[in-house]
Formats: sequence, structure tokens, C-alpha cells
Amino acid sequence: MVKPRFVRPTTSSPSSDAGEPNSSNLYVANCGPAVGLSHDAIAAAFAVFGEVKGVYAADESGVRVIVSFADRFSAKSALEALNGRPCPDLNGRSLHIRYSVRQLASETQVNDCVPVSLVDSELNIPGLFLVPDFVSVEEEQQLLAAVDTRPWIGLAKRRVQHYGYEFCYATRNVDTKKKLGELPSFVSPILERISLFPNLDNDPESLSLDQLTVNEYPSGVGLSPHIDTHSAFEDCIFSLSLAGPCIMEFRKYSVSTWKIASTTDAEKSGNSSCIKKALYLPPRSMLLLSGEARYAWNHYIPHHKIDMVKDKVIRRSPRRVSFTLRKVRNHPCRCEYPQYCDSQHQKIS
Repeated sequence: MVKPRFVRPTTSSPSSDAGEPNSSNLYVANCGPAVGLSHDAIAAAFAVFGEVKGVYAADESGVRVIVSFADRFSAKSALEALNGRPCPDLNGRSLHIRYSVRQLASETQVNDCVPVSLVDSELNIPGLFLVPDFVSVEEEQQLLAAVDTRPWIGLAKRRVQHYGYEFCYATRNVDTKKKLGELPSFVSPILERISLFPNLDNDPESLSLDQLTVNEYPSGVGLSPHIDTHSAFEDCIFSLSLAGPCIMEFRKYSVSTWKIASTTDAEKSGNSSCIKKALYLPPRSMLLLSGEARYAWNHYIPHHKIDMVKDKVIRRSPRRVSFTLRKVRNHPCRCEYPQYCDSQHQKIS
């Protein structure tokens, strides 16, 4: 079931922060599951002003909700009584309230609310596999200590390290003529374990991984939707999560996205439909993208500090570190997904 979506009233909306209300919905900040207040507790506190039809998360923060009343006058009474004042029934928290209006179905996509799966099989994306506890807690600490003794490269919102070949973010590719050297010894146990990875039926050459990018994500920092450039890397892409969890969302667009700097542009244009699925990546888990999952699905990490997983609030850790291992491609890609492939688009044009 798709949850309703709400937005702040505009000047043309039949509701404002003063005067006669025409909205029965209130946006309430500074309360929610992330501060120990369940939706049931919030509903009970607001029910003294009238019938509450529902309480919904206003966003992914866990500290902002929408309280939906059965009538607009109950909403007005609640706003006038509680806005800017401590609420005894909600642990004395001072609430910040304004009117909100519900979006029409035509104004939002039904797949905006993406349920989060805990196991790879629930996504039903060919070529996507997740192995929990791929490394032990002790191995995790050893890997983090190893990268923390080496220099980081600062990007806009995160830090990276490159080994084997440097990934160029401007071209979304690598320069195969500029090899940095062999992969560091601290990843040797990971490479050996990858050879035993379940469900691997790929060309052994594509598993001779020679490029490593280490990403450090502070809390709240994610990753824009993208497909790793087909001409840059072979079929298998492995990503090891360390130090903290995250949600990874997978999006399959109906139009080509290989040459779009940000696939959100495709969504904004209105010319592309999109299938969205999401998977919880726990610390120490290894994700494999191969086949269709690697070539046709964008992967994306939402920029959240708090994630909702199966109705449970999970707060991001202060840092999450990922090890992404790939095999650099030295020939054009000949995959079965030409609409997403830069090699085959260039050949056609």
C-alpha cells in the first residue's frame, strides 16, 4: 500500500498558517520515532483535539511527521494549542507545526515509497547477490586501520582512495595507460574469498580484479544514482560495507541513462518511467552486481542520517567505508543491454 504524500501549502493552496483553515493535515517537527515517540503515541496526544485519521512520516529523518485529522477545525485547534509549546503528552517536547496539504496522485509517483528488503532474493534482480558477514569484526577493524594509515583524497562530501587504477569522476572512466600499481596486500584475503563467492559463473578473466576504490561516507552522505560505465569495467562489481550500514536503492529506467550526469535528470524530464527497489546493506556484508544488476540498474545511496527498515529506525553510523573492487576493461563492452551501454551507443552513432 502506498503511503500518502504531503507538501507545504503554496500561496494558491487553500490553507495558510493563519486564518480559516482548509486543510486537515498538520506538519509537525521535533517528534517521531527517532526521538522515542511512536506514531501511536503521537496520534493519542493529538486525538484530544479531534479524530486523527493517521500519522505518517513526513520524511526519512524520523523527527518530522504528518498528523492527519478527520476535519480541518480539529487541525486548527491542535495547531493553536501546541505550536511552539512543550507538549506534556510527548515527553515535554516543543513542537513546530504548520499546515500541510496532500499531494494528488497525479503529482507523485506511486513508487516514491520504496520498501527495503533484507535479503537479495526479495528484489528479484538477476545478477544481484548479498552475502552477510563476509568478513569478521576483527577483519573489519584490520581493514579500516589499513586504509586509515594511507592518504585520502577529498571530494565534495566524502573521501576516497584509489588502487590499481585511478577512477576519474569527470569522465566516469579510468585511464588504462596509467596504472598505479598492484592492489595492496591488505585486500588479498578478500580477493581469495571472492573466488569462493556463491553464484559465480562468470568468465574467470573478469574476476581478476585489478581496481579498488575505497569510499568513506560521513553520516548523511550518500551516492547519486548511476551505472558504473560499461566501457570502464568488466561484468562483476563487488562492494564490501564496513563500519556502518546503509540502504542501497536500485533503479531501472525505461530510457538510456549512460550519458546523463545524474539520472535524477531523467526523472525530472518526465520522459522516463522507473522501477525502484531497495536493499539493506549491513556492516561487513559483500554485495555483488553482475549481469543485469550491473549493466541495467542504477545503484544509489540516499542521503539520509536515518533509514527506515521494516518499520524500524536505523541511524547511520558516523562513518561508513566501502571497498569497491572491479576489473578494468580493455576492450569495448558487448553486453546485452545496449540502451544503457556507452560502448554500443558510440558504435551506433
